[in-house]
Amino acid sequence: MPAVPAVQGRAAGKPGTARRRAGRPSAALLDKAGITAAALELISRKGYDGLTMAGLAKELDVAPSALYNHVAAKRDVLLLVEDHLTSLVDVSDFGSAPWEEAVRSWAWSYRNVFAEHTPLIPVIAVLPVTDAPQTLAMYETVSKGFLDAGFPQDRVVSSIVALESFIFGSAYDVTAPEDIFEAGSMAGTTPNFTAAVRSAAAQSGAQGRGRPADVAFELGLEALISGLGALRG
Repeated sequence: MPAVPAVQGRAAGKPGTARRRAGRPSAALLDKAGITAAALELISRKGYDGLTMAGLAKELDVAPSALYNHVAAKRDVLLLVEDHLTSLVDVSDFGSAPWEEAVRSWAWSYRNVFAEHTPLIPVIAVLPVTDAPQTLAMYETVSKGFLDAGFPQDRVVSSIVALESFIFGSAYDVTAPEDIFEAGSMAGTTPNFTAAVRSAAAQSGAQGRGRPADVAFELGLEALISGLGALRG
C-alpha cells in the first residue's frame, strides 16, 4: 500500500524560520509553492473556513496586495491546493500494469492522500478542474488506462466518478473513531448489528487484517473493480 504522503515545507514567517525585516515585504519573495504550503498549513489548523485571503496573507507574513500579485481570488488558491494534492496521487501503474492492478494502486494512493486532508474533500470534490494542470494530467492518465483496457468511451468518466465517490468517503473513514459502531446501551435492541460489529472486530484481531477502515476499503474497492471490469468490451 502506498505510504501516506506529508506536506513538505513551512510557510514563510512561521516558527523555526528566519523572519524578514520589518516593512512591506516584496511580492517577488512569494511563489505558488509557498502559497500552496501556507494554505494547507492554515487549513490544517483552522479548517476550510479559516482559509481567507487575509488569513493567508497573514500566514505568509506579507501584505494582501503582494498575495494578489500571484492569485486573484480564493478559488485560485484552491486550484493550487487541488493540483498539489493530486500530484501526490500515484498513477504510475497505468500503462505498465494490468488495469485491475493500476486501479488498485491509484485508489489506495488517492485515499491515503485525502485521508490527510479531509477538510478539503467537500470543496475539492466539486471544484471544477479547469486550468488545473496536475489534476487534468491525472485524469488523462487514468482515462487512457480505462480506454486501453477496453472500456467504452462513454463509460470512462462515470466509472472514475464512481471510484472517486467511494475513495473520498473512505478517506473520511480513516479518521473515524474505533468505537464508531458501538451500540452502547442499545446493544440489546440491535442484536444483529451488534453481533456483526463484534464478529468483525474479533476476525480482524485474530487474523491481523489491519485497521477496520483498511479492511472496508479493500472489500469495497475489490467489489468496484470486479463490477466495473464487467463493463469492458
